[in-house]
Amino acid sequence: MTPDLESLRLLVLVGELGSLGRAAARLGIAQPSASKRLSTLERRLGVVLVDRGRRGSALTPAGVVVTERARRVLDEVAGLVEGARALRSAREAELRVAASMTVAEHLAPSWIGELRRARPDLRVGLRVTNSETVGALVRDGAVDLGFVEAPGPLPGLSTRKVAVDRLAVVVAPGHPWSRRRRPLTPPELAATPLVMRERGSGTRDTLDRALPAACPPALELGSTTAVRGAVVAGVAPAALSVLAVDVDLAEGRLVEVPTELDLRRVLRAVWPGGRKLVGPAAELLSVATRRGSAQPSAGRSSMEP
Repeated sequence: MTPDLESLRLLVLVGELGSLGRAAARLGIAQPSASKRLSTLERRLGVVLVDRGRRGSALTPAGVVVTERARRVLDEVAGLVEGARALRSAREAELRVAASMTVAEHLAPSWIGELRRARPDLRVGLRVTNSETVGALVRDGAVDLGFVEAPGPLPGLSTRKVAVDRLAVVVAPGHPWSRRRRPLTPPELAATPLVMRERGSGTRDTLDRALPAACPPALELGSTTAVRGAVVAGVAPAALSVLAVDVDLAEGRLVEVPTELDLRRVLRAVWPGGRKLVGPAAELLSVATRRGSAQPSAGRSSMEP
């Protein structure tokens, strides 16, 4: 039987929030109803998707895979609805922005919010994708301004640093590394299959540069949220932005493992090379640069005091 979209949304939220109760609250339904809906979904698919425990709800390895595919289905549905909305209106956004996932999920909303408080009539369109695609969209003129986390050169683009981020090696509390005090060496990390983002993402590019001889990934997923859910489920360790896992670390769903690697990276704004930014794009860049420089340092290495 085909799962309904609301059940898929519930499953995705359980993976993101680590709690069936919080997922139910986000959807505006009672927790018993949410639990029944999730059980029905598991019965229809024939697999256990969520482990329910005292510390919250975590995706099983099968749940991680199903959730990643569910997210794609929901993204396609959202794209269909958004496309229909665009067809109903001839107006285009006055400011078109693309951002890599870490920036889009944790930084760009507050930047855009500040800009719109100053200019409430401004219409902003934000496209969320990986760093490689952001660069392509900017080069093609499909967006006015982009934000990337990729560490390499960006031919044909002007760039400016807007913030500093750090990747943290994280594991589930039951993993042997969770009790480790001696920092992981690069060879140890390179020899360990990790849960990784897809090629073209800034997070993957940072790891590939830091560990050029790394073994194949244990699992390759298309979003930071999916990678995080896989680690919580105990699939394998991963290196994720501290922006994406700070709540999980604080609440004990994940444990950071010290490492000798310096996994800091610069988050950059990008726009067509040789072109001066003007209007809303220049204003958003100004907000991002100012807010990013005032951000509490995510760039501190796990080896620093």
